[in-house]
Amino acid sequence: MCSANTVLHKARAWCARQERCQQEVREKLYASGGHKEEVEQTIAQLIGEGFLNEARFAEHFAVSKSRQKGWGRRKIELALKVKGVSASCIASGLKAIDAEEETAQLRNAVARRWERTQETDGYIRREKVIRYFVGKGFGREQVERVMDSTH
Repeated sequence: MCSANTVLHKARAWCARQERCQQEVREKLYASGGHKEEVEQTIAQLIGEGFLNEARFAEHFAVSKSRQKGWGRRKIELALKVKGVSASCIASGLKAIDAEEETAQLRNAVARRWERTQETDGYIRREKVIRYFVGKGFGREQVERVMDSTH
């Protein structure tokens, strides 16, 4: 592995390009041949310098996945857990999602999905649409409310 200074410099540049969580940086540093003490020291320094901030990462991740990918809160929460983000940071990240914006996006997505679903039986069609959005991380009740208000 490179010198500690070079590793820190590369880690700073990597974190400056995009929000990262500690686990992503840890994996990257280990993949490049870092040792436990060296990796943890680098991460501590990045946190101290403001390059790594789990709460900021969780908020950015939650809002961007909601807006760009159309993910629901459950899927976002699970993805953050997989990334090793703490429960308090996950909670603050989910709070950053605007509920009205999320409902409006879900309403539009449900309408588009309804039109694309090729099923003649209304009940089966409804269940297919609901199942699709439950898979995207929305609560069944939330999807049903949106469907009842549009169909």
